Formats: sequence, structure tokens, C-alpha cells
Amino acid sequence: MIYFDNAATSLLKPYSVKRAVIDALDNYTANPGRSGHFRSMMVAEKIFDTREMLKHFFNANDYEVIFTKNCTEALNLAILGTLKEKDHIIVSCYEHNSVLRTLEHLKKDGIEVTMIYSDLNDFSNHLEENIKVNTKMVICTMVSNVTGESSDVESIGNFCQKHKLIYLADGAQASGHIKIDLTNSNIDFFCFAGHKGLMSITGVGGLVVKKGIKLSPIMFGGTGTESENLNQPDAIPEGFEAGTLASIPIISLKAGVEFLEKNFSKIIEKEEKLTNYLYNSLKNLKFLTIYSKDDSKNVISFNMKNLDSSYLADLLDEKFQICVRAGLHCAPLIHKKLDTINTGTVRVSLDYNNRFEEIDRLVYALKSIYSSLS
Repeated sequence: MIYFDNAATSLLKPYSVKRAVIDALDNYTANPGRSGHFRSMMVAEKIFDTREMLKHFFNANDYEVIFTKNCTEALNLAILGTLKEKDHIIVSCYEHNSVLRTLEHLKKDGIEVTMIYSDLNDFSNHLEENIKVNTKMVICTMVSNVTGESSDVESIGNFCQKHKLIYLADGAQASGHIKIDLTNSNIDFFCFAGHKGLMSITGVGGLVVKKGIKLSPIMFGGTGTESENLNQPDAIPEGFEAGTLASIPIISLKAGVEFLEKNFSKIIEKEEKLTNYLYNSLKNLKFLTIYSKDDSKNVISFNMKNLDSSYLADLLDEKFQICVRAGLHCAPLIHKKLDTINTGTVRVSLDYNNRFEEIDRLVYALKSIYSSLS
């Protein structure tokens, strides 16, 4: 089996992550932040260490880390916990439905949204012309989950700092694949998923918040603090982590980030070579339409002439045991821009575990499928 669906979730976890999960099941299943006994304190210490490691990994010393169950929850928290009636938001068309559907919901409450349909790396050049007196936030993904294109993070951050706007960056596809520096990029909210490039098991994501940013809770319940107060505390992170934390996924995230820190330069170098090889290999197949660019990060989308993307993905799976993803990838507006809203695309997404021979196998499979249709 060849796995090319790492943008959805990474398949092969480092051994250290697997070992951390087993250790957590044996020794760290008590409830953190709720009890005062040593078992509870042990788990709480592990979670604290994970927060600190993430701050170091993302150069975010002047930030707080709120754990969520995934990146979708983190994006919802950043948006719903910040925006008010009559606020204006500028957003790219490359965003995931975690952003688009949340904003669509808020439009009913008088939130105003300006959608920019430029290429992702050109998004920052269209901010000045779209700013208004009531603009409050700019939302832009770091790396597209459809095309692998990257946004100009520093330019967006500089613009937001200049105009005192909140910059929300979706790092779901970027985390673990590119170097991320929150402090020097002037990012206010950064959302990540643990189970993709950060190599954790599923069940953990996070919102990294710059200190001083006002955020309101969107979920209510026990926090282990101010239990006599019936109003939800708004201290970060406790007031935003109602209920029992996902201790085992968080501990696995710590192991994943440790692995990345030790091997990051090698991982990035290999992934860049793999993506370049994939792009050039597919570009040579004249019966394919490629929607990604030559500098894409780990993700290449394409279609085969006269063939539905879902059918092609099924053929790759059933006949060649190659796992890809087809469809709209929960990002419909970029497909409107690409004119693939009715067809979707086939997406191949890589990580450092993939091999050049697997890409050769994909090319062979695509040639075989196309020949059978001719």
C-alpha cells in the first residue's frame, strides 16, 4: 500500500510517538488540573511541558497555547471568540470550511466578509485596497490543502501590525513541513492540527494566542479553577479548555514535536525533493491537468482528462493500492477559482516517509489507467 493522503492525516508515526502513547496509557491516565494527588500532577506536568515545547518550536515565547480537539475547533474559537456585530474580516478564497462556514454563520449576526480571489502568494498585495474602518481581522491559511501554495506570512503580518488588525493564520498544512516563526511574523492567532505534520495521534489541535489579545470562551464547563464562579473564567488557557483534556493525544504530540526538532532540516529537505520530483513527474503526463505550482509544499492536485476525480481515486485505490484523496477537500472557494467546483481534483500529499519509488509507481498507475480508457 502506498499512502499519499498525509494532508488529511499522517499515517506513519515515529516510533517515539507510539512508545509515548503506550507509556501514557500505563502511567498518565489520571485527570490533569482537577485533583491534587501525585498522579494528576504528573499528567499536568506533561501537558505543561508540551505547551512549552510548542512555544519553542513555533518561536512563540510571548504566546499562550490552548489545546483543542483539532484545528477546526481552534479556528472556531479564534473566530467566534473574537468577532462582534459589524466587524469586517478580510479572508482568502483558499480557506477550509472550518473558516468559511464559521464566517457564513456569523454573517447572520452582521459580520461583514470580504473574500479575495487572488493567488495565495499574492493575497497580501490586495489587503490595502480592501481595508475598511471596521476591519478587525485578516484570515489566511499558510499553505493550501488543495494546491500546496504558500501565503506571504511576513507581509500579511506586517500589514496587520501596521493597521492594528488581528492576524489569524491557519497552520494545519504548514505545521511540521515549513519553519514557522510566530513572533517575527506578527501572527496573533495560530491554529494547528497535531495529527498531520506534527505526527501526533488524532484528538489534539491547538490555538496559539499572542498575550494581550482579548478572547471570549465559546464552550463552558469545568476548568479546575474558580469553581465557585458560575461564569466561565476567561484566563488563558484554563478558561478555554473546559472539561477533561485529551492527555494521551497531547503527550503523543510532545513526542511528535521532539522528533521533528531533532530531524527537522532533514525532513524539510527530503519533502522538498519529493514534492519537486512529484510535480515534474506529473507535469510530463500530457493527459493530466496540474493545478499546483512548482514551489508547492507537499501537496499536488490534478485531474485526468475526461475522468471524474473520485473515479480516478477509486481506481488508484482498488487496482494499485495507492491512497489519494479526491473531491473538494472541504475548501470549495478555491475550486471555484480553479474551475473545478463540479469535478473536484485528485490530491497527492506527501510526508518524509514517502519514497521516490512510490511516485514512480503512481506515474505507472496513471499511465495504465489512461491507456485503458483510450
